[in-house]
Amino acid sequence: MATLYLASGSPRRRELLAQIGVPFRPLSLDIDERALPAEAPHAYVERLALAKAAAGWAQLGDADAVVLGADTAVVLDGRILGKPLDRADALATLAALSGREHEVLTAVALVGAQHRAARVVGSRVIFRALSSAEIAAYWDTGEPADKAGSYGIQGLAAIFVSALNGSYSAVVGLPLCETAELLAAFGIPCWQKEIPHE
Repeated sequence: MATLYLASGSPRRRELLAQIGVPFRPLSLDIDERALPAEAPHAYVERLALAKAAAGWAQLGDADAVVLGADTAVVLDGRILGKPLDRADALATLAALSGREHEVLTAVALVGAQHRAARVVGSRVIFRALSSAEIAAYWDTGEPADKAGSYGIQGLAAIFVSALNGSYSAVVGLPLCETAELLAAFGIPCWQKEIPHE
C-alpha cells in the first residue's frame, strides 16, 4: 500500500484524517497562496490543493508515495476572504459575514506516481447577526488569527453559525466523504487504525 503524506501544517486537517483512521506522515511546504489576477475562487482552491500535493510529491521523490494537498477559502460576494492581516482586518471580515450567508470552498487533491485527482466541495454557511462587542471579544480569544474568513467553525465561532448547507468537515478544512473516495481510488482505505470507543 502507498504511504500517504499530508502536505499541510493545519492541525485540523491532521485531526480529520486521523478521525477516519488514515495514517499519514506530515510534510512541510512553502507555497505561494496568493490568488492569480481574475482567478475564480473555485479555480483558486483547486489550483492550490494540486500545487501543494504536487510540490510535496516532487520533494519526496518516492514512487510509492501519495501526497494529499488541500485548501479552503471563505467567499463572500465572489471575493475570497483569506486569513486576517491584523485585528482591524478580522473585525471588518466578521462584520461583513454578520447576518449573512457565505460560501466555503474546500479543495482536496491527491498526487501519486501514476495520476493526480482533485475535488472541490462548496458549502453555504449562515451567520446570525453579530454585535461589534462579541466580534471584538472573539478576536481577543486568539482563535481567528490563522483562520480563513477569520473564524473556525469547529471552535468558539460555532455559536455564530445559524445554518449550514453542505459538508461540515469541508468547512473545517477537509471534506471527508470526497477525501475517502479519492483515497480509495489511490488504493488507500479508511479505518486502518482502530477507532477509539467511549
